[in-house]
Amino acid sequence: MSQLVITAIGPASSVQDGGRAGAQRYGLVPSGAMDRVALAAANCLVGNPLFTAAVEVGPLGASFIAREGAVRVALAGAARNADIAKRAVTFNMSMTLADGESLTLGVARGGTFSYLAVEGGVLGEPMFGSLAVNARAGLGSPYPRPLQAGDILKVEAASGATERGIDLPAAPEGPIRVVMGPQDDEFGDAKKLFLESDWKISATSDRMGYRLEGPVIRHLYGHNIVSDGTVNGSIQVPGNGAPIVLMPDRGTSGGYPKIATVISADLGRFAQLSAGRSFRFKAVGMAEAQMEARKFAELLRTLPDHVHDAPGSVLDIAALTSANVAGAAVNAFDPRTWQIQLRADAHD
Repeated sequence: MSQLVITAIGPASSVQDGGRAGAQRYGLVPSGAMDRVALAAANCLVGNPLFTAAVEVGPLGASFIAREGAVRVALAGAARNADIAKRAVTFNMSMTLADGESLTLGVARGGTFSYLAVEGGVLGEPMFGSLAVNARAGLGSPYPRPLQAGDILKVEAASGATERGIDLPAAPEGPIRVVMGPQDDEFGDAKKLFLESDWKISATSDRMGYRLEGPVIRHLYGHNIVSDGTVNGSIQVPGNGAPIVLMPDRGTSGGYPKIATVISADLGRFAQLSAGRSFRFKAVGMAEAQMEARKFAELLRTLPDHVHDAPGSVLDIAALTSANVAGAAVNAFDPRTWQIQLRADAHD
């Protein structure tokens, strides 16, 4: 058994897995990773099941140190500077921290969440079948709160397996796709304003909901409805007219009209939008949303097929012995091979 000790970490960082399934009818929130593809990719690299618990690192930096043995890890998700003992490392590749070595992560670039998976997973006691942290509900393990400096994560000792890389398909670009409704009839002409406007993520957003900055979306009949169920990606519009996109730590029901729902295939891409970045929504039909959901499920299913040995992780002895790795060799006992021959005009 080894340890991964957190020596520094920013807010919005916690242990997350695939979330809690099957209990929303009891009011139990699902939680889980904001970007499921990034979590699954990091886990693939260290040989874990796709949705094994890992560290979800928020937009600010973090640092970790291996204790009581080596620890094998992998990084995926939002890019950021990363180094082990001052040696730069890359994302989408596994790596091993020797006992006493530190992994340091900078701030996120072009995204929000990165995932640090550990070989064997972060160890803890499942709560309702999951380690996923929801601080408001006091759920999660090994710490039912955001991570902080001094926390110790118990992990399996590194196996010494060959380091791996993964080739991920390019993330789709363009507007965030939504299915309108289920209460879009509460908004009249404001639906057109919603789809044709530029939006930004508010800095006050969190894992419960992303608050949007843009035009005011007016209700036709008031902002209260009989509370009904919500899903990840539901876009509620409260009384102030500023939409809120519900995220994995959302409540399971709500009483604000929902103008649209982000399709499941775009939720991770939406979650990675950094605060202040401009984007738009695009309405699609149910058939297209279902087709994209099937394609997304197939992407997750086939992620292990994209894993390969990392460059340089396998030593090719035949190639090494046939290569001139020394360049121009010299003989210490033969001055003709190492003395500098001066040019004829060197004395001019």
